[in-house]
Amino acid sequence: MKRLVKNNAIRNIAIIAHVDHGKTTLVDAMFKQSGLFRAGQAVSERLMDTMDLERERGITIAAKNCSVSWKDVKINIVDTPGHSDFGGEVERALSMVDGALLLVDACEGPLPQTRFVLKKALESGLKVIVVINKIDRKDAQPDVVLDAVYDLFIDLGASEAQVDFPYMYAIGRDGIAKKRLSDKSTDLHILFDTILHEIPAPVHDPKEPFQMLVSDLGYSDYLGRLAIGKIIHGTVSSHKNLVCINSENEQIPLKVTKLQKYEGLSFKPALSVEPGDIVVLSGIDEVKIGDTICTSESPRALKRITVDEPTISMRFTINDSPFSGLEGKFVQSAKIRERLFKETLMNVAIQVEESGDRDSMIVKGRGEFQLAILIETMRREGFEFCVGRPHVIFKYKNGRKLEPVEHLFIDCDEEFMGVVAEKLSRRKGKMTNLVNNGGGRVRIEFSIPSRSLIGYRNEFLTDTKGTGIMNSSLAGYEEYRGDFQSRFTGSLVADRPGNAVAYALFNLEPRGQLFVKPGDPGYEGMIIGEHNRDGDLNVNQAREKKLSNMRAAGKDEAVVLTAIRPMTIEWALNFIRDDEMVEITPKSIRLKKTILSAQKRNTYKTPPPDDSCAT
Repeated sequence: MKRLVKNNAIRNIAIIAHVDHGKTTLVDAMFKQSGLFRAGQAVSERLMDTMDLERERGITIAAKNCSVSWKDVKINIVDTPGHSDFGGEVERALSMVDGALLLVDACEGPLPQTRFVLKKALESGLKVIVVINKIDRKDAQPDVVLDAVYDLFIDLGASEAQVDFPYMYAIGRDGIAKKRLSDKSTDLHILFDTILHEIPAPVHDPKEPFQMLVSDLGYSDYLGRLAIGKIIHGTVSSHKNLVCINSENEQIPLKVTKLQKYEGLSFKPALSVEPGDIVVLSGIDEVKIGDTICTSESPRALKRITVDEPTISMRFTINDSPFSGLEGKFVQSAKIRERLFKETLMNVAIQVEESGDRDSMIVKGRGEFQLAILIETMRREGFEFCVGRPHVIFKYKNGRKLEPVEHLFIDCDEEFMGVVAEKLSRRKGKMTNLVNNGGGRVRIEFSIPSRSLIGYRNEFLTDTKGTGIMNSSLAGYEEYRGDFQSRFTGSLVADRPGNAVAYALFNLEPRGQLFVKPGDPGYEGMIIGEHNRDGDLNVNQAREKKLSNMRAAGKDEAVVLTAIRPMTIEWALNFIRDDEMVEITPKSIRLKKTILSAQKRNTYKTPPPDDSCAT
């Protein structure tokens, strides 16, 4: 019989929450109050948001590790994304911890993506501590939110021990936590003490040899590939000979060149490490997330990290527009292919497949937002390419066609409830719940196909005058609900090359909304606007006013153009149709037809790429 021993000097905990519920701000306060920084040291906000995109968008994209010390106990903290599109980050982060801190907004309560991350934590059997955050808001209702959290635990099938969770209230921005609302508190000490008391210490068998599950990968210019994970059993030291067991059960010999542990936000070298600690091994080239690193004398693989299947696919191809190569550093298909496969090594939720065309690849992920972040990252690295419209991935079972279905949560003013419900019902959505508290806003829940939300988010913001909030999470697969029309407008397509002219654009404004401004370059097949009517319209964006030698009696009319919509990757992906693509360069985002020539488009209609189905 195995005798498991606790390592009481370590606690491993993940912080999970919905987007914008104050998770990263709370981690900042934990850093400051644990003594990580010296008195008077200048510290920036949102320390865990290390990526430029995270700081710009105010969300967590990649799971990251850090540690603090409290009462001589090391607390390893894993900051996880709150968006369900980055669920792969959540799943691998939870493989390193023994408990979770669930953060819930005291006003908004549990949202669909709160449900998503909590479900993953409960399935992993983790001990959960609930923190009702932002209790200082004027519209906060912490008691109501706590009841909703209990309902959510029961709805997710939590065990009796999991439902009996410890909870507290917090103002993460001010670094305050309290057990009861009436308590007086000025710090987070009660939170640290609760973590030490409630989160179980990691356990190990002292007789077992070294075993470690690779949960994350990194890269150093000096040390090469870095393998990050929690030690399950045994100890290891630098320059130790080990083996890596991959997905094919092959044993790859390796030698640890450097051993590091997390201290605060950075790595610190270590001569040896203890079971239960999260470590960083270097000197390992052939390693992937989910591999097991162990001794050559007793090679035994641990259970690999399992992630949910992707639900969205998108075609990545080389840029074939006349502007190809003018703005990008990496334009070759081989470079694009290499970068995409590199992404699969770092992100377990991304899959890349060959398409049969040597110049294009099929990329699959959790949602269009996850793929939009990948596109933006590649764009900033100097890549130039084109992407097609996102397609959902269908399944076929017993002759039935199944499609991914979302649990959609809508929060909007009462006056917009009718138009929102009407638009979503056209898109095969079914209302499952409606809550009206009489305060002027309503909360509506829908069951709706994932494909219905592609192209709807911008329309929703327009319908609710920018005041609506929409969140969703994957609910599973259901039988195909039928076809519907998602876009009722066409495109204004340039019929010749040339820079846009103010005179021409002024006369095109009655035809629809424009995407270009005077002086912007264009080419045949480039989409310069949205047509008011269904169907495309070929237009001349470079037409100039004809001049004559006759002097006009009055002054020329001043040309005043309407401000154009700022082009973003997410908006572009939602706008395009199956026969259109988004041209991505480090400097520009353009829309274009897949077939640039107007004559060829009229004589030959290309079917959409059949990359949206999986069996």
